[in-house]
Amino acid sequence: MLKTGLVSISFRKFSPEKIVQMCAKAGLDGIEWGGDMHVPHGNLQVAATVRKITDDAGLHIPAYGSYYRAGTKEDGLSFEAVLATAIELKTQTIRVWAGSQGSADAGEAGRMLVIGDLRRISEMAMKAGISISLEFHGGTLTDTNASTVKLMDELSGTNVFFYWQPPVNQSFEYCREGLSVIHPRLTNIHAFHWRITERLPLAEGVSNWERYLEIVAVDGKDHYVMLEFILEDSETQFYADAATLKELTGQYN
Repeated sequence: MLKTGLVSISFRKFSPEKIVQMCAKAGLDGIEWGGDMHVPHGNLQVAATVRKITDDAGLHIPAYGSYYRAGTKEDGLSFEAVLATAIELKTQTIRVWAGSQGSADAGEAGRMLVIGDLRRISEMAMKAGISISLEFHGGTLTDTNASTVKLMDELSGTNVFFYWQPPVNQSFEYCREGLSVIHPRLTNIHAFHWRITERLPLAEGVSNWERYLEIVAVDGKDHYVMLEFILEDSETQFYADAATLKELTGQYN
């Protein structure tokens, strides 16, 4: 089943209370809370408060957007703090990044460092009943379709899954191919519509998104399709995009 949601960092300027109110008003299903602003890593009191207001609004927390980068000590962020926060949120998966270098720059040693750390944190998360999800993102080992396929093979049998979002400045065919190859290990999707790097209303990308979602809907599993990169960070545009997203997902539920 395709469920709808919002990535909270789309509105860093808004409080968690405001974001919950917006999502409930828009009729979305859930919120991916971000660790860089709304639910800071290791702040369990904030996590408990945010979980309660989310629950009270009838919304789910499908993921914790941690911004942890596997294989690096960047910013001193410990996965222990990330995991403790995710447990307090009672979420299903933790979104992380596959390193801090693109696949062309990481080299084999850098790649193995990332993979080793992903194996480590996935084992930690699995003990808590939580999965790890890699963001499909530039500047990491998921920056190309080919590197992502290789990474899927290298992490076979682990508790590591994948997000998807349309890569910037790539053809529709390339984007759809990437989603197709990730699909067997897909958890959630970040949804937006861009022209190169220009943000556009989601309604202008409906024809593309219909064909993306038809790939996802066939497995019958729950996947959250969550809005991100709202045009001009506008609350008004958010409600318009949320309505479009509900129409898109409603076709496949």
